[in-house]
Amino acid sequence: MLTQARIHEGPIYDVLIMGGGISGAALLYELARYTDLHELCLLEKRDSIAGLNSHGRNNSQTLHCGDIETNYSLEKAIQVKATAAMVVNYCQQVQERDSLIFKYPKMVLGVGASECHELRERYKQFHQHFPGMQLLERDQIAEIEPRVAVNRHQEIVALAVLDEYTAVDFHALANSFIQQARQERNKQVAVHLSTYVQSIHKMDDYYEVVTSRGTYRTRFVVVSAGAHSLLYAQKLGYGLDYSCLPMAGSFYYTPGVLNGKVYTVQKKNLPFAAIHGDPDVLVPNKTRFGPTALMLPMLERYNLRTVGEFFRVFRPDWRVLKVFWDLFRVSEIRNYMFKNFLFEIPFIRRLLFLRDARKIVPDMKLSELEFASGIGGIRPIMIDKLNRQLHLGEAKINPGNGIIFNMTPSPGATSCLGNAEKDMRIIADYLGCRIDTRRFESELISGQSE
Repeated sequence: MLTQARIHEGPIYDVLIMGGGISGAALLYELARYTDLHELCLLEKRDSIAGLNSHGRNNSQTLHCGDIETNYSLEKAIQVKATAAMVVNYCQQVQERDSLIFKYPKMVLGVGASECHELRERYKQFHQHFPGMQLLERDQIAEIEPRVAVNRHQEIVALAVLDEYTAVDFHALANSFIQQARQERNKQVAVHLSTYVQSIHKMDDYYEVVTSRGTYRTRFVVVSAGAHSLLYAQKLGYGLDYSCLPMAGSFYYTPGVLNGKVYTVQKKNLPFAAIHGDPDVLVPNKTRFGPTALMLPMLERYNLRTVGEFFRVFRPDWRVLKVFWDLFRVSEIRNYMFKNFLFEIPFIRRLLFLRDARKIVPDMKLSELEFASGIGGIRPIMIDKLNRQLHLGEAKINPGNGIIFNMTPSPGATSCLGNAEKDMRIIADYLGCRIDTRRFESELISGQSE
């Protein structure tokens, strides 16, 4: 169990990580296990590790491998597959594996001639890189997901993976990273909870991090604080060519109508997640459907105190307006945004969402659908002002002077160890520390424990 730390104004840490979500915890683990750095520190403003977007109630608990995510190119899918394998390899080597990672069948469902043709062509391109991928016709889909195949008049086909790890409790995984990091011998690994960072100051050869519990000194800072990372960067004059578009996701529960994960084909004009149904690793015998997507002027869901922080990081100008104009001039995006606003209105949202859910389960009844109150987080989508477009996926600001700012929306949790590796190598170059490459590759790349 983690204990509250005292105010620490003594030694200078080698690396201080801000943010105790899955990304910050993964980096702490890699630095403790695979480098010769000795003084490491992680600060988390909440009273527990991974209590916000990394908690299972605020994400879909999916291990994204690129095989059924139709918005991924082949190149992107191969990259994500490699980082997902690192998570699997880690989990296979710890005693608590069965509480971290789970096997469910998964598939992406094509409905209608156009989507079915797209998936058949995708299979030709992808299956040699994903040997576990299968192309399923209606009868084969029915064997795995009976309620997906019933009462269909349109053609259906699916790309499926049936015997691999597909779900992760990222909250439990983050805590496992912390536990393993603190067990490394000859390392001082400090984890300070309930510690809010107020400001960061660059000194001659170190940083001062002023917090609600005192001042910390460190040779390198990594800010992995979700949407707040950009706020801290801009306070120091970095990332001023970015703005933040917080997208809130909401979910719905049904009884266990699915045996595994069922995704739908991504619409090309919509840069947001297509609806999917998932078993909930935290709520037995339930299927969770979603997410909807709604722009909200806050950096944390259900936290009105972050509204002011949003406006400080939003920094609207004509370039941001141009991005919004380009989005809303597309009727499909405009209609999508309006519909998702309606999804947040009580009483009518279940009726509206039922139509979308029936793309996966055609005979779903309204009585089976329940709004998942308090479930769902916020993902920061970056607006690139220079190129006047949305920057989808992870973003990293590295000014090269001993500080990094990470913004990691989906699939950032899946890619936590891969993103941590990038930071670890940047840190090693800057501080001149050594990485145990043989051990790193053996354990996380090859999956062979010592």
